[in-house]
Amino acid sequence: MTSELLPKRVRFVELSARALRALAEGDLAGGSAEAGVALDEYFVSDRARGIFGYRAGQLAEDPSVAPWIVRAAVSEPDGAVVGDAGFHGPPDEAGMVEVGYTVVPGYRRQGYARAMLAALLVRAAAEPGVRTVRARIGSGNDASLATIAGFGFTCVGEQGNERDGLELVFEIPADAIQAG
Repeated sequence: MTSELLPKRVRFVELSARALRALAEGDLAGGSAEAGVALDEYFVSDRARGIFGYRAGQLAEDPSVAPWIVRAAVSEPDGAVVGDAGFHGPPDEAGMVEVGYTVVPGYRRQGYARAMLAALLVRAAAEPGVRTVRARIGSGNDASLATIAGFGFTCVGEQGNERDGLELVFEIPADAIQAG
């Protein structure tokens, strides 16, 4: 079996407040140095800069969110940074966390999004305070809709979003998540 057919594996590398601020300011070298890994140009794209700026502000307001928010996703064993993933924050009062992940364009359609989502779900299920995991996906985002298929999510509704249009809301109970 060739390595292209094997399931992808990722590990997550924390993006500190300093790394997030550097990336939000377009400083790829500084963000990479802070993270300790060579980040891709995607990490300073306009969309990524906005997200990382928001997360830096979230972290500045409440440092306790650090274990939950965005991290660089690094492919194992080769060490390539293939995207970012994390939760939008810690569990809310109902025990719900929302996943978010993006694959660097050059690594899309290779199984990395599924690997990131699987790792996030295992992480969420291991936390006693998490009861539900949510994912919101644009109704026309066929790749992301295909990514969550088979993980046990149920569509529980839809909502409008100014940037992305109609989003479908999916949830899975934490106790229904299968490890590994």
